[in-house]
Amino acid sequence: MPATILSLLSLAVPAWAQTPTPAPPAASADAWPWPPPDPKSWWDEKWPVPAEAADPLAGRRLGRNEPVIAIDNGYDPLLYRLWALPPLQNQILRGGEMILEVAIRPSTSARQSLIRVIVRRDGKTFVQARAGLGCCEPGIARRVGFDAELPAGSAAKFLALRADPLWEAPREVRVAEAADSADALCIDGTSYDLTLVAPGKSRSVRRACDSAEVGQAADVLEAAFGAALGHEPRFDVIYPTGASFTAARSAYRQLIAEGGQLKPAPHSRPQPPTFQPPAVEEPDKASTP
Repeated sequence: MPATILSLLSLAVPAWAQTPTPAPPAASADAWPWPPPDPKSWWDEKWPVPAEAADPLAGRRLGRNEPVIAIDNGYDPLLYRLWALPPLQNQILRGGEMILEVAIRPSTSARQSLIRVIVRRDGKTFVQARAGLGCCEPGIARRVGFDAELPAGSAAKFLALRADPLWEAPREVRVAEAADSADALCIDGTSYDLTLVAPGKSRSVRRACDSAEVGQAADVLEAAFGAALGHEPRFDVIYPTGASFTAARSAYRQLIAEGGQLKPAPHSRPQPPTFQPPAVEEPDKASTP
């Protein structure tokens, strides 16, 4: 055994004779993954035009003496920019059009979602959806999303939702099981901020936590989720139960049948005022969507 060890040591290359292997250069965190662009062309060259579904109401301007629709849904225009969406405050609607928007905020998770459905006067209907982590970073982390045109004939279903009683209900409510019972206390759950925008009118309501409270908005939520699911697997995986709000609708109906009610929340804000939009003369109606 000692002889074997000595022979192996004699064959080993001395440490001073070994040639060190150079370490690979450290990759820079902001290294450009392809050749850097020409500085001047970055600003001067034309970029690809976004698809129509990315901004279906693009290029519109307010007519003379046409007031702006007041939007009061708790979403700042810059927050829409973080979601890569045109701010709702900048959208201009004409007769027969509408926007339905649902913001989904779980109270126990930073994973938030936003769904927007746009019905245009030419009969086309579009859906825009985003999902991401709205926490802990200056932007929306792991953001995914898509913009798509819905099948022909989809407009009628959404236009009918403009007459849903939800939009005339208080902005925020509390569940009262019976006339002599205390309000239900919400500890955790998911809040749904729903916004309807039509010419001369906007309505925003929040339904959160309690199934009966959410159930009042079941028809609107099912329509929005039904339009958003099926386009992007990374969005769909957040909602394994699909677009059904049957359980919440049943809870709301049971609450009403048993003498309960949805009472206005103590500090619920009033809705923005409505107005009759004036007739707008446009230069070329045939070319304006």
